[in-house]
Amino acid sequence: MVKILAFFITFVLVLNISLSNVLAQSSTSSETSPPISNEDLLLLNLNLNRIETQLNILLDKINNNNNSFLFEHAYIPHSVIYPSIKPLAISLDDNLAKSLEANLTDIGINSRSAPESSILQSEIVDSLNLVNDFYSKLKGSLPAQDFSILESQTMSYLLRDAYNSYSIYLNSSNLLDPESANFAMIDYENTLGLLNQSKTIFEILKPNMTSAKSDEVDYFISSINNLVASKSGDVSEFLRLVTAIENDLNESNNIRIQDTSKSLDSSLQAYYDNIDTLLNNALSSLQNGDYVAADKNVSSAYLDNFEYLEAPIEKVNSTLMLQIETNMRENLRDMIQNKTSLPVIEAYISDIKADLEVSRQLLSTTSSGGGGGIDSSLQAYYDNIDTLLNNALSSLQNGDYVAADKNVSSAYLDNFEYLEAPIEKVNSTLMLQIETNMRENLRDMIQNKTSLPVIEAYISDIKADLEVSRQLLSISNSASSANPGNQALPSAFVANTANIDSLKEGFGVYTGERRDMGNATEDFKVQVRNDIDTIRVKLDQVISLVNQNESSEALATARSAYLDSYENIEIPLRPIDPDFTLEMEIKFAELRNLITANAPPDEIVSKVYELKNGLDESERFVQGIGVVAPAIAFSSSFSIIFREGLESALIIGAILTYLEASRNEKFKKHVYIGIILAIGLTAITWMVAEFIIDISGAQRELIEAIAGISAVAVLFWVSFWVLNKIETKKWIEFVKAKVWQATATGSFMVFVLLAFFTVYREGFETVLFYQALFSFAKYMELYVLAGMVIGLAIIIAVVFIIRKLGKKLPLRVLFGLTMGVGAFMSITFLGNALREFQELGWIPTTHLLGIIPRFDINVATMTGIHPTLETVIGQLILLSIYVVGSLYILFIQPRRQQKIASMRKSVAKKEMEKEKRETSTAITDNARKNLDRDLEDV
Repeated sequence: MVKILAFFITFVLVLNISLSNVLAQSSTSSETSPPISNEDLLLLNLNLNRIETQLNILLDKINNNNNSFLFEHAYIPHSVIYPSIKPLAISLDDNLAKSLEANLTDIGINSRSAPESSILQSEIVDSLNLVNDFYSKLKGSLPAQDFSILESQTMSYLLRDAYNSYSIYLNSSNLLDPESANFAMIDYENTLGLLNQSKTIFEILKPNMTSAKSDEVDYFISSINNLVASKSGDVSEFLRLVTAIENDLNESNNIRIQDTSKSLDSSLQAYYDNIDTLLNNALSSLQNGDYVAADKNVSSAYLDNFEYLEAPIEKVNSTLMLQIETNMRENLRDMIQNKTSLPVIEAYISDIKADLEVSRQLLSTTSSGGGGGIDSSLQAYYDNIDTLLNNALSSLQNGDYVAADKNVSSAYLDNFEYLEAPIEKVNSTLMLQIETNMRENLRDMIQNKTSLPVIEAYISDIKADLEVSRQLLSISNSASSANPGNQALPSAFVANTANIDSLKEGFGVYTGERRDMGNATEDFKVQVRNDIDTIRVKLDQVISLVNQNESSEALATARSAYLDSYENIEIPLRPIDPDFTLEMEIKFAELRNLITANAPPDEIVSKVYELKNGLDESERFVQGIGVVAPAIAFSSSFSIIFREGLESALIIGAILTYLEASRNEKFKKHVYIGIILAIGLTAITWMVAEFIIDISGAQRELIEAIAGISAVAVLFWVSFWVLNKIETKKWIEFVKAKVWQATATGSFMVFVLLAFFTVYREGFETVLFYQALFSFAKYMELYVLAGMVIGLAIIIAVVFIIRKLGKKLPLRVLFGLTMGVGAFMSITFLGNALREFQELGWIPTTHLLGIIPRFDINVATMTGIHPTLETVIGQLILLSIYVVGSLYILFIQPRRQQKIASMRKSVAKKEMEKEKRETSTAITDNARKNLDRDLEDV
C-alpha cells in the first residue's frame, strides 16, 4: 500500500508542477477579480475535481456496503491532493477552505475508525457540498466562455489522470506480489472515478458544443469506458482516445494551433518586426536599469504595432489574440512597473514572442491559400509587439521596470489593440485571453517586480498565443485571398499613429458572452465609476497639456487614460455592447492620433468632448437605469404636465363658469377654438424644436445646454409667479380680472385670443421643459412618457371635478407643491447645463471628487448634482435665491403688508375719533349758542 500511495503522491505532484507551466486559455479578468493567476485557477479547479472524484468513490462504496480501500481513498484527498492547493483555496475563500480541510481530516479518521457510521456518509456529503461551493466561486469569477475553457482543460487533465491510473493498474496487477496486485484495484477504481468525473464535466460543456462534436466526444468516452470495463491492455488506444477528445475540446473552443511555414504579407510582417525590435529594446533598457524606457518600448510594441495585428489574428484565433494582448498590454507592463526581476520579465517576453510567432504563422497560412499571407498591416503589429516585448525584457534585465512597463504598454495599446477586432472574428476567447495577459497580468508582474524568469516565461506564453492568433488570421485570410492587393504599411503607422480602419474591422465580430444593460456586479459598477472619474481628470489634463504645447506628456496621459482605466471598463462593457466598446476604443485612438499630429487644440477639445459623452454612455450601459433615477424622471414629468395643465385648466374652467353664470354661453365655442389652435401650435413648436436639435449635428449638445438654461429661466419666473398666486383669494382675483376684461369688450376674438394665449403659453413652457428633460433622461424615456400620460389623465379628472361636481381645489397646497418641484427641476437643469458647458470647454472644470457625493450617471443627470466646483456653486446660488425669495414672498411680504394694513387701520381709526370729537364739539357749541339765544329772548 505504501508503494501505491507513494506512487500516487508522486504522480499528483508531478502533474501539479507540470501544470504550473501551462497557460490556461482563459482570462483572469473576472467580476470578483480573484488574486489568482491563470495557472492557479486551473490547478485549483483540477484538484477540486480530483477531491470530488475520491469523495464520490467513497460515497459509492458506502452506499453499496463495500468497505474495501475506504481509508486509502479517504487518505488521498486529505493528505495528497488538498495540501497542494491549500494556499489557493484559502485565497479564494478562507472559510470554505478551513471547512473543507476539517471535513477531509474527519473523513480520513472515520474511514478507519467508524467506516459503517452514518457520520462518515454525512461528512462526505458535506464535503461534496463544500467542493460545489468552490466551483460556484470559480464560475462566478470568470466569464461563461472562459469558465467553459477552464472546464475543458480540467477534463483533459482528468482523462490524463485516468490514463495514468489505468497504466499503473495494468502494471501492478501483473506483479507476482499478491499484496501489490490487490492494491492495484485502487488505481482501477481511481480510473473509473476519474472517467465518471470527466463525464460529469462533459455534460456541463455539451450545450456549448455542436451536436456533431458532442456526439463524437460521447463516442470516445464510451469507447474508453468499454476499454476499461474489459480491462484491455491496449493503453495506446486509451491514450489515442484521450488525445482525440482533447482535440475536439480545443476545436470547440477555437484554440487549435495549425503548423505552417508560409510567408507573411510584408506590411503585417513589418509590425511583427517592430514589436520584436521594441521588446528587445525594452530588455536592453531593463538591463540598464531604465524601467521608464522599457515601459515605453513595450507600450509602443502594443499600442503602435500589435493593435494593427489584432483584427487579422482575431479572424483565425481570437483566444490567442486575446492572450497576446493581455500579456503585452497589462502583464508585461505590470512586471516592468513593479520592477519584477529581469529573468522573469525576460522569460515572459520570450513567451510573448513565441505567441507572436504562432500568430504570425497562422496569418501566413491564412493568406497562403490564395497567394497572400497575413495582411501586411497586421503583420507590422505583430512585429512591433515582438520588438516591444523584447525591449521590455531588456529593460528588466537592466533593472528598469518603468521602461519595461512602457514597452509592454505600447505593445498592447499601440499594437495589439488593432489586432483585437480581426482576432475577435475568428476566436474571441483567444483574443480576450491575450488581451488580459498583456494588459493586466504581465503589467502586474512588472509593477510587482516579479522575478525575471517568471516574466520571461509569461512573455514567452504571450508570444506563443500571439503566434497562434497570427496563424489563425492567416488561415482565415486564405478564404478571401481571391481578392489580393493587401494594403501596404499604412501611413498612419509610419507616423506612429493608430490605424483607425484596422480598428473598425472589429465591428460586429464579437462572439463572446452577451449581457443585458446593467447586468454587472456591484463591484464592477463601483470600479467603472471610479475609472470614469479618473479618465475625466486625465482628459482635462490632456487639454491643459495641449494648451501648454506639452504634446509628449499629453500623449502619455491620453494613453494612460485608455490603458490604465478604460480597458478595465471594457471588461463588463464589452458583453453588453461590443460595438460601442470598439467605438470608444476608436475614439481614444483618434485622440492619440490628433495629439501625435499636433492637431489644433479645438479639434482635440472636440474629441475629448466626444469621449466624455461616451464615458457617460459607458456608465449607463454598465450601471443600468436603476430605480431612483426612473422615479425622479417619472415624478418630474408628472409635475411638468400637471402644473402646466392645471394652470390652463383652472383659467379655462373659470372662464367657462363665468360665461355660464353671466349667460354669455355664446362665447364658449370661441374659447374652444382658441384651445384647439393653441394645442396645434404647441405640437408644431415641438416638431420645430426636434428639427432644430436634429439638424444641429455637432452643436446638438450646445443647443440642449441652451435649452436647459432657458428652461431654468422660465421655471424660475413661473415658480415665483405661482408663489405670488398661492393665496386662493389672489388667484380668484387674477382670474376674474382676466375674464372681466374679455367680457367687457364683447368681441369673440378676445375670447379666442384669451384661450389661445392661456393654453399656448403653458404649451410652450411644456415643450421647453420636456425637451430639456428628454435630453437628460437617457434610457428613461418611457418613464417620462408615463408621467406625462398619467399627469394628463389627472388633469382631465380635475377639470371634471371642477366643472361637474363644483368642488374646490386646495390651490395653496397644489401650487406650493408644484412650485417646490419646479424649483428642484430648475436646479437640476442648471447643474446639467453647466456640466454641458464644461464638457464643451466653455467654462473651466474644477473636480471635487471625494468631496461632493458621486452619484451614478442616471441619478446625477436627474438631480444635476455633479462633483465639480462650478456646477455646485451655480446650484447653491439658485437654491439660495429660491430660499430667500420664498421667505420674502411667504413670510416677510405678508407681514409687511399686514403691518401696513394695520397702520392704515390705526390712522383711519384716529381720523374717525377726531371727526367724532369735532362733531361733539360742534354740537356742544351749537347747544350753547341756542341756550344763549333763548336766555336773551327771555
